[in-house]
Order: sequence, then structure tokens, then C-alpha cells
Amino acid sequence: MVRAKDSDPRKPAACRLCKHFYITYDPRFPYGCRAMGFKSLRMPGVTVQEASGMQCESFSPKENR
Repeated sequence: MVRAKDSDPRKPAACRLCKHFYITYDPRFPYGCRAMGFKSLRMPGVTVQEASGMQCESFSPKENR
């Protein structure tokens, strides 16, 4: 999630907007996070939040092309 003062800390990060997010093309683990170094069945931000109880600290917005 793009960090904002009024953002909801319970809402997972918007992985598709992060430069570390990628599609793995592995049907068992279709989503990945390069910053955290893992692949997941669900969006990485959801996995991180469930494991730590916090939003992803590695979120970095993609640069405009």
C-alpha cells in the first residue's frame, strides 16, 4: 500500500504497485516478491501481513515508464 498518514494499517500492501512484485508463471506459486525473496499462492503483502501482523515494510512504488 502506498504509505499515507490516513492509510489503514490493517489493509495489505498493494503489491501490484510495488517495484519488487513479479509474476512467477509457476501455477503453484504465481506471485513473488524480490525484496523478501519468496513466491506465494496469494499476494505477497497478504502473506507478510498474516505472518507479522504488520504491513510490508519493503514496499517501494514502481517508477513511471
